[in-house]
Amino acid sequence: MTNEPEGPANRTPTLTDVAKLAGVSVATASKAINGRGEVRATTRVRVLEAAELLSFAPNALARGLLSGRTGTVGLLTSDLEGRFSIPILMGVEDAFGAGQVSVFLCDARGDAIREKHHVQALLSRRVDGLIVVGSRTDPRPPLAGNIPVPVVYVYDPSADPADISLTVDNVGGGRLAVEHLLACGRRNIAHITGDAVYRAARDRAEGAAATLAAAGLTMVGDRPYFGSWDEAWGRAAARMVVERHPEVDGIFCGSDQIARGVLETLRDLGRDVPGTTSVIGFDNWEAIAAHSRPRLTSIDMNLKHLGSVAGQRLFAAIGGAVPTSEQFPGRLVMRESSLPLG
Repeated sequence: MTNEPEGPANRTPTLTDVAKLAGVSVATASKAINGRGEVRATTRVRVLEAAELLSFAPNALARGLLSGRTGTVGLLTSDLEGRFSIPILMGVEDAFGAGQVSVFLCDARGDAIREKHHVQALLSRRVDGLIVVGSRTDPRPPLAGNIPVPVVYVYDPSADPADISLTVDNVGGGRLAVEHLLACGRRNIAHITGDAVYRAARDRAEGAAATLAAAGLTMVGDRPYFGSWDEAWGRAAARMVVERHPEVDGIFCGSDQIARGVLETLRDLGRDVPGTTSVIGFDNWEAIAAHSRPRLTSIDMNLKHLGSVAGQRLFAAIGGAVPTSEQFPGRLVMRESSLPLG
């Protein structure tokens, strides 16, 4: 015979096992373990002793369920390729901790009707909160309808200033890129970027122009070269800039894709990078930046960190706090396409 309490063999003890051993209901056991005030002191001691005997440790999700939460959040994106949403999602999961909170990922594909359907589906699952990730930095309409849970907008801010929006400082990113080219000794700097209808393109150009003006300089061509966000535009624009302004010695590109096209054309034209011309991109897209010829210096938007902060802000909002919107700086990742003068 043994004095050990009878319990489940070869499996993790449950709250039901604790309640049975303590001689109380499951509801009473949950209140005792979670410190709720409706339980007598003697009953709480008995439940806690039973939990200790069984080596019972409620996980975070179980504790959330006992407090009326499901331990799940929804992440809604309109980024088809995952270029922005995937790093942010990784940051969100890091913030919540492996296995502690489940994240449901839905792709609205930029469709308002599809987005509304996904929101309803997520709410029907009783998610504790929502994180909305956009594919561009222009303010977007807030989620339609009465949303009963906290919402955090990431990368693509809500047009409602009362909402929680976490964004990237694109003006600062443009400033950082040009400061680096100036530090490389470049004085004839061109800016080749994406479509001007995108706020990100306008903001990056604004930061670049302001930094040049502070140094007593202007952009080559006296304007940004707006176009599309792809390599083809980078190739065409680089050829046009070099032919019209052969004095160009630095090119700030609004995206890494544009920058790769620029590098190809400069190589075809016999321009040495970074010897005669330094090139810097934006996004620090590893698949492009680390495999360009030469490897591309770029501005990293720290998207994983942005996702981590979003998870922390959402967690705080679920707990009753009132987080505020915030803008985060990028960082320079230097590779061989631009080197400071010795």
